[in-house]
Amino acid sequence: MNRSILGLALLVTATPALAGPGDMSVATFLSKVDGLKTKGMMAMFSGDIKVLKAEGMAAGQAYKQRLAAERAQGRPSSCPPKGSTINSNQLIAHLNTYAPAARPATSMKTAFADYFIKTWPCR
Repeated sequence: MNRSILGLALLVTATPALAGPGDMSVATFLSKVDGLKTKGMMAMFSGDIKVLKAEGMAAGQAYKQRLAAERAQGRPSSCPPKGSTINSNQLIAHLNTYAPAARPATSMKTAFADYFIKTWPCR
């Protein structure tokens, strides 16, 4: 993905959610990403960039809160190093691992959790 188009540094653990519930489906998120790709440099002026960033931030914040609650119970679902982040390229690559049939039923919150669980399992 062209970094100048979607330089969405989704700072999961360092930045609070800006807006949006993080409930957008993976299918919708990827559809919007694909739409931005077709716009080329004009994508920088699209409102969808803000929508996607807000969705990613909200989903990341939701997982951060979930993980804090899990840690308090002594059962974290993942063990990311302090200050771990996920950038737009990593996120999009992860979202593309979902089967097309599963994408409409998978929320961004679930996708974020899955990414962290897969990337930083507790040992």
